[in-house]
Amino acid sequence: MTPDQVLSQFRATGVQTCFHGRHIDPQIYAGLDGTNWSIADYEARGGYQALRKILTEGLTQDQVIAEVKTSGLRGRGGAGFPTGLKWSFMPRQFPGQKYLVCNSDEGEPGTCKDRDILMFNPHIVIEGMAIAAYAMGISVGYNYIHGEIFEVYERFEAALEEARAAGYLGGNIMGSNFSFQLHAHHGFGAYICGEETALLESLEGKKGQPRFKPPFPASFGLYGKPTTINNTETFAAVPFIFKVGPQAYAEMGKPNNGGTKIFSISGDVERPGNYEIPLGTPFSTLLELAGGMRGGKKIKAVIPGGSSAPVIRGDVMMDTTMDYDAIAKAGSMLGSGAVIVMDETRCMVKSLLRLSYFYYEESCGQCTPCREGTGWMYRMVERIENGHGKMEDLDVLNSVADNIQGRTICALGDAAAMPVRAFVKNFREEFEYHIEHKHCLVPAYI
Repeated sequence: MTPDQVLSQFRATGVQTCFHGRHIDPQIYAGLDGTNWSIADYEARGGYQALRKILTEGLTQDQVIAEVKTSGLRGRGGAGFPTGLKWSFMPRQFPGQKYLVCNSDEGEPGTCKDRDILMFNPHIVIEGMAIAAYAMGISVGYNYIHGEIFEVYERFEAALEEARAAGYLGGNIMGSNFSFQLHAHHGFGAYICGEETALLESLEGKKGQPRFKPPFPASFGLYGKPTTINNTETFAAVPFIFKVGPQAYAEMGKPNNGGTKIFSISGDVERPGNYEIPLGTPFSTLLELAGGMRGGKKIKAVIPGGSSAPVIRGDVMMDTTMDYDAIAKAGSMLGSGAVIVMDETRCMVKSLLRLSYFYYEESCGQCTPCREGTGWMYRMVERIENGHGKMEDLDVLNSVADNIQGRTICALGDAAAMPVRAFVKNFREEFEYHIEHKHCLVPAYI
C-alpha cells in the first residue's frame, strides 16, 4: 500500500492526518506554512465553537468531565493517564485559588510535536485550556513553554492577545459567569522542568527541582494550591472531542486508547516529521507514511516513545501497533510519541553512549542514585565504546540501573536507567563484540 493510499483511507474515516511537508484535513495543525494560525483562521475552521457550546448550552462541570472520560483521551505527554479521571481529582468546591498549567516544556529528545501545535495552531490549546478550566472551576492558568523555542513563546503570546481581545479569555466569557485568565511563561531549557513538580517550582521562580510526592499537585500544586497539569497535545485534543462527540473520538482509536496521536518520527526514514494517526495504527503503516527506511536499508531498532523509552528490536516493532498497551506489551512505552528509527548501520553502543551522556548532563543532582549513577553508567558505556570495556561491565551496568530505577524523587532516574537495561538486553551480542574485539560490529557513522 502506498502512502497516498494510506492517507486516503484515513481521510475517508474523518481522521485528521498530517505530516511534515504535506497536509490532509488539518485539525490540530492549521498549516505548515505558518500563515493560518490567527484567531480569524481558527474561527473559520470552527474554532471556539466547542467552548461556546459548553457555555451557552449550560453544560455542567460534571457533564464536561464525563464527556472527556467517554472519549478515552489519555495524557499525551508521556504517562498516558486518563485525562477525564485526572480532571475529576481537582477539588472543585475548594474555596481558594486553583490553577491550571499546560506543560509545553518539550525537552525529550526526538519530540517536536508540541512546539508545532503552538506555532501553527495556538488557539486550539487556548480553547482546550479554557474548557478544562471551566470543567474544574479554575480561573487562572499558565502555559510553561520550553526555553529554547522563544519564537513559539512569542507566537503563543500573540494568540493570547487575540483571544483576550475577542472575549475568549478574561471576565464573564461570552456573557457567562465563567472567568479565566491565561498567561504564558518562558522557561530556560532545563530538561528536568518537564517533570510536573519541577515545572511548578520553576514557575514559582525557584530552582527547577522535583518535589516529593505525595502531596500531589491536585491538592498541593502551584503556590501550594490545587493544580491540574496536562500536556500541550492533551489540551489540543479537547475542542475536537466536543466537535465530533466523545464516542466518535474514542472510536477513532482502539479500546483504552481513544482518538488520534501525533508521532514525531525521526532517524533513518525518508520523510521525518510529525504524523497524526489513530492510536492502534500498525507501526509498519507509520513507517510507510514516513517514506520507509532511508536508502532502502534494513530496520534494526526503534525507540518508540522518546529517548527515555526502552529500545525495541526492529523486527519486533514491525509487528506492533502504535498505542499505549501494545507498545507496553512489546517491552517499551508510548511516552511522548517520539519515534526514533535506526537502520542496520547504527552502532547500538554508540547510540547508548549518546543517550547516557544526555541524562548524565540533565540530572538535577537532587537524588544520590541519579546524580552518581548516571555518571557511572555513562563512563562505563564510554569505556566499552572506546575499546576498554570488560565483560563484567555489562552486569555492573544492569546493577547500577537497577539501583537507580524506582529509587529517585522523579522519573528522570528511570529515564536514564531504562535505555541502558534495554540496549544491553536487546543488543547484548553487540556490546560483547565491542568488548572482545575493541571495535564496533557495524560501520557506525552517527
